[in-house]
Amino acid sequence: MKHRKLAIAVTVASALVLGGCSSSGSKSNDGTVTLHLTGADYGSGQSNTTQTYWQNIATAFHKQNPKITVDVDTINWTDYDTKVKTQLQNHNYPDILQGEFFPQYATDGLTMPVSEIVSNPNMGIATFKSGFSVNGAQYALPFTTSARALFYNKKAFADAGLATAPTTWAEVESDAKALKAKGYTGFALPLGPEEAQAESYLWMLGNGGGWQDASGHYVINSSENIATFQFLKELTKDGLTVPNPATYNRTADSAADFAAGKVGMEFNGPFLTQTIAAAKKLSTDDYATAAIPGRTGQVFKTLGVADAIQAFKTSDATKKAAIKSFLDFALNDANQLAFAKEYALLPGSQSAADTLDSDPVLGTFVKTLPNTVQFPSSANWTATVLPAVKQNIGTAVTGDPAKVLGDLQHTATSGS
Repeated sequence: MKHRKLAIAVTVASALVLGGCSSSGSKSNDGTVTLHLTGADYGSGQSNTTQTYWQNIATAFHKQNPKITVDVDTINWTDYDTKVKTQLQNHNYPDILQGEFFPQYATDGLTMPVSEIVSNPNMGIATFKSGFSVNGAQYALPFTTSARALFYNKKAFADAGLATAPTTWAEVESDAKALKAKGYTGFALPLGPEEAQAESYLWMLGNGGGWQDASGHYVINSSENIATFQFLKELTKDGLTVPNPATYNRTADSAADFAAGKVGMEFNGPFLTQTIAAAKKLSTDDYATAAIPGRTGQVFKTLGVADAIQAFKTSDATKKAAIKSFLDFALNDANQLAFAKEYALLPGSQSAADTLDSDPVLGTFVKTLPNTVQFPSSANWTATVLPAVKQNIGTAVTGDPAKVLGDLQHTATSGS
């Protein structure tokens, strides 16, 4: 989701210990329980902070379950990885963690399988199940999801004499040249550290490439991927993108520029529509979406992203029951749809997603979810490869693509 991603936090007062785990939530002698939830903040300011969303749910739940209190703490996405990893490394485990899925904690036996934390373990959108599974068992549910498409500025296209969205890379290049001649950034290319992994993946898919092969082996420096970045390097060299994509991020830069009417084309998710509406420069008739263009034609397998919700183990049966009761409440369709509409994202549950098929904004993206591919889900990807990709892959469009991708391949495989 911001992958981008989504996160919310429940904090735990005591450390979980393998074998006799007990999270930081507390239980008193009178049977009351306090749960701690930690997560990501998807808001753009005080008016739509996710802290408020979760606090409203916690309050409503407490009214129905007066012996259970849920303390909520949300962390902005910029700081999420650092703060949550520090918290977990210090064994300060929350009862419930929303945001990024950390497979190593399932491998280490610190989190509970989905079958133990919700009444309907099959409620999540099925395409994301494998990414949240370890050794055949699912340890997290998709909390919120998104897919990616090509957004194009219809006003800019008309100004440049263009009638339809490009379907091939050659058309992307020629359209970008026409847009540049009219003063627009032809194609926004956010390869900065916020979401370089997502932008890169969409272009890789367009040339039959990706992060891994069908057997799960890393192929970051494959010939297909190198050729992809050579194409992007040419776009950048010709001034059809921003001068330095490696420092250009999706949220603060490309989304804002598109919403301001400065950009002709970019890859983005449904959340871009919220940025456009807030900027009040483009109407809903001024832009449209299309399938991802590829080297030889449209790519109908696009990137799908899901942010997770998971629960840490506890040896306290009362607390475990409270976690299950709260998650059943928090993940009902009404709450899932409220979150989706607040942040222009898609729900994590299939039943909630099904209600959006006819939605004029979100419906198009919901229909693409069955045809999405996901990022690798291994601990190696999360802990080692992803941070390196975020920081370095953008330099492939201003430096030597083969060397940059080769270095990332070495990072990915040197510990294998």
